[in-house]
Amino acid sequence: MLSVNEAIATLLEGSNRLVKSEDVSLDQASGRTLASDIIAPIDVPPADNSAMDGYAIRFADWQDSNTGIPITLRITAGTVPDPLEQGSVARIFTGAEVPPGADTVVMQEHCEETDGLVRVLKMPARGANIRRRGQDLSTGQKVLAAGQRLRPQDLGLAASLGFAAVPVYRRLRVAVMSTGDELREPGENIQPGQIYNSNRYTMKAQLAAWGFEVLDMGVARDDPAIVREMMSRAAEQADVIITSGGVSVGEEDHVKAVVDSLGSIDLWRIAIKPGKPFAFGQVGGTPFLGLPGNPVSVFVTLLVVARPYLFACQGVAKTSMTPARHMARFEKKGSKREDYLRVRATDTGVELFPNLSSGVLYSTTWGDGLVRQGVGEDIAEGGTVDFLPYAMFN
Repeated sequence: MLSVNEAIATLLEGSNRLVKSEDVSLDQASGRTLASDIIAPIDVPPADNSAMDGYAIRFADWQDSNTGIPITLRITAGTVPDPLEQGSVARIFTGAEVPPGADTVVMQEHCEETDGLVRVLKMPARGANIRRRGQDLSTGQKVLAAGQRLRPQDLGLAASLGFAAVPVYRRLRVAVMSTGDELREPGENIQPGQIYNSNRYTMKAQLAAWGFEVLDMGVARDDPAIVREMMSRAAEQADVIITSGGVSVGEEDHVKAVVDSLGSIDLWRIAIKPGKPFAFGQVGGTPFLGLPGNPVSVFVTLLVVARPYLFACQGVAKTSMTPARHMARFEKKGSKREDYLRVRATDTGVELFPNLSSGVLYSTTWGDGLVRQGVGEDIAEGGTVDFLPYAMFN
């Protein structure tokens, strides 16, 4: 078995960006992956402007607090001011351009205005309260890098530079397929031996949350011919295929054999717990990820192993994560596989869910993250552990 890091490295070595770029409006760009660098075409701010309501002055004109200086200008945001006459002040408001000739803004709380004359009661330093041209961004500066997923603040930054649209990669098209005669859909009546299909909804929701286009291929019964037909159809329609179940060694686990006959299985089994029977390969040239069938195994391998690969195929430049360090409020012996424990963060550390079976899906909703326990690593109560909050995977 490959280690988790070796498996991820193997997948990433074989990954290619599978999608082309397109221009989309800022309203449609949240969560999308930037396809080329964004370069500032202008200075931000475009001119020196006032950081607050007050009075713009020539610092050299101020003599003492008893001298009243006449107001000759009133400047609001959005107007282009005339030059400030020597020996006068300008009433100015936040965001308004500083007039030529002025070099300091005095906040209004430190001034007294009477009959059109202003006395400065508390003089600031020369140049105070002015936001200089290009203080935020300067023309030609790279402000957003290709390969990053766009966040709300990134879109605000692009808007501040005048961009109405940005180049992003097309959404990765991921085909999802569940396998198993025992599966039934929520809302249906189930008989003994049957279970509701939770994996289908875990996978679809997570993939959609990552910004991918999800193609739901449905459920393949435990019949090689059905699996082959659905797999072939998925390969024609999608950029990547993801299945749950059917990749272990049981007599009714047909997915692995079908994929091998239609393309290849390049990786099978990882030293991860839960989720050892993970498969990677291709179906007619379309990448294939085979997740295990147990619901927690699906959840963990989707986050830990599949995510970096899918993000790389989407064009995301950085797919790795740096875990937080938290105190363990439990103890647990290490094993021969890298273990991902369902935990809940508290003010005093992370608590462990008492049942770590790969079939207990409630453990993933009870907590708010995973603790990564290395191979052979014993966790002692009060020690520090690698904590991966679920929010970090988004």
